[in-house]
Order: sequence, then C-alpha cells, then structure tokens
Amino acid sequence: MWGIVPAAGLGSRIQPLAFSKELLPVGSRQEAGMERPCAVSEYLLERMLRGGAAKFAFVIAPGKSDIMEYFGAGFGPAPIAYLVQPQPTGLCDAIFRARPLVGPDETVMVGLPDTIWFPESGLAALPDDVLAFLLFPVERPEFFDAVVLGQGEAIREIQVKRADASSRWIWGAFKMPGRVFAALHELWQERDGRDEYFGTLVNAYLAAGGRAVGIRAGTAYVDVGTLHGYRAAIGLLAETTGRVTAAPQPYRLTSGARRAPAPQRPR
Repeated sequence: MWGIVPAAGLGSRIQPLAFSKELLPVGSRQEAGMERPCAVSEYLLERMLRGGAAKFAFVIAPGKSDIMEYFGAGFGPAPIAYLVQPQPTGLCDAIFRARPLVGPDETVMVGLPDTIWFPESGLAALPDDVLAFLLFPVERPEFFDAVVLGQGEAIREIQVKRADASSRWIWGAFKMPGRVFAALHELWQERDGRDEYFGTLVNAYLAAGGRAVGIRAGTAYVDVGTLHGYRAAIGLLAETTGRVTAAPQPYRLTSGARRAPAPQRPR
C-alpha cells in the first residue's frame, strides 16, 4: 500500500521559516533514551504506517531538498520515493505525480503532512475497495473541505472552502484502490487539469456515476500551517497524550539515511 505525501507547498501562511514547513518541530519523542524534536510530517507517516502503508511517495518542490535530507531513504520499515512537482499548482497535480508508481491492484492513501489528527489508527477504519474519506468534526468548516453525506456513508458533495458550508465534517485523509486512483487521474486529464482542489474533482467523479464514502471516525484535527494552528497542535498533543510527545512507539529512520540538523523546538 502506498502512502502519498504531498509536500510541495510553499507554506506561505507560516513563513518565514528557515526550512520546509513539513519539518516544523511540533512536540517531541523519546528515542534511544533521549528526547528529540518531532517534525510535524512524522505524525502523518506514523498514522499511515498504522493504516497499512508499506511504502511512501513524497511529492516535493524543487527547492525542498531538506525533506530528502531529513528522511533519507525511508521511515521505519517503509522505503520512500521522491517525486518533484515543478510548480505549486494544487493538490490534484501533486498527488497524480505518483500515478506512474501505483498499480491497479495496489491501494493508495493520501494525507496532508502539515496536520495532526486523532485517533492515530483512523486510516485503518477506511475500506480498501472504494474511495473513502476519513472525516473529522470542526468548528469552522468553511476553512476546509466540508463533506456532505447522503444516505448512510455515501458522499453527496464536497464543499471546498465555502462560507456557507452545510456540514461540520471535513476530510483529513483519504484512501482508494489503484484502479480508482487511475480513473480519477484520467478524469482530471479529461478536465484539462483545471481542478486545483481534490474536492472539485471528486464532485465531478460523483456526477459521472462514481462512488465515495465518508467515515466519521476522526475525533480531532489541526492544521499546523498557521501560527494559530501550530499553537493548537501543541495544545492538542498535551491534552491527548498528557504531555507534548508524539506516538508512543518511535519509528526509526532507515539506517544510513542522512539527517539534516533538526530545527530546535520553540520554547
């Protein structure tokens, strides 16, 4: 199973930083008896491993080599492939950079590397045979992609950053079979690649007879891409774990990988 990590964004909402926003230190963990800072993107990778990911595809911008230096060849037991998005032209373009790697019989999961959410096992609640979104309740859905459900778990519409959002449930990650990934890529190309947001592409997919489900298994979600979100993430980790740490089990980077000096955690 592939875990696709779109990490090509500029991070303009939380700049200036001296490193990629995906390496922003949020909390810490114990490793080999020592405490070290934890990059925000590590939380997503840990959750993907819990959800069954066996390999990762990082999509990065040309100038974000610090991500490669930080993670090296792999994370825990999973190897990492790196792909380049030449221009920051949206989430659809980013995730479809991994299209040549994904076979029709494989499964794909996608998450955002500047977010922290609970439960850590949330991706395991998603089925493997359909496009499925992990949903979270939020107070301000207009800042996210709100998901409107029809009968049962079937998705009727995704409302992309709409001020009049009619659902307080937003998607935070999603999963699908490789054949659905290929079908979405084909549809995106047929629409001349004009879909910047994944939600608008999914709406077109649904209108064409496709099926997607939303699983309301998420309990807490924070976008760390703003200063307010960064502070909220620190509070969420302290509230959820009792201290500002990452997941209990430390996943080690692949042996021999080069590591960039980790940015110091703000006091």
